[in-house]
Amino acid sequence: MHTPLDDSPRTAPAAPRPRTPAWPVAAVLDVAVVLLFAALGRRAHALDPVGVLETAWPFLVGLVLGWVAWRLPRAPFALWPQGVALWATTVAAGMALRALTGQGTAPSFVLVTLGVLGALLLGTRLAVRLPARVRRGG
Repeated sequence: MHTPLDDSPRTAPAAPRPRTPAWPVAAVLDVAVVLLFAALGRRAHALDPVGVLETAWPFLVGLVLGWVAWRLPRAPFALWPQGVALWATTVAAGMALRALTGQGTAPSFVLVTLGVLGALLLGTRLAVRLPARVRRGG
């Protein structure tokens, strides 16, 4: 408490720092996750940048469609419903584009894609959200 006899200088509260929007970070993470998925899949065949991009492009298109359709810039790290909807859209559009372009859509590939992209897309969101929840105490 400041009293008239107290000569200690008062400091004004620090101005809040402007926050960087979260959506660009989430978008970059999502692209990295899709590229990681493609690289992991290509590793079994031949890990080359062109091959990774050939595998990744349908899912990257699906990712962009999901970001637009589900308005992810509003809640880029939300698990439900945006994160789950993004995952489903990325896989569905990616598989549709693979089918249209004559790439493989074997049931085992679809299941692996669902599992790996689900773990990566939702896992990054969980990893970002979890420390904030722990700091808040719940």
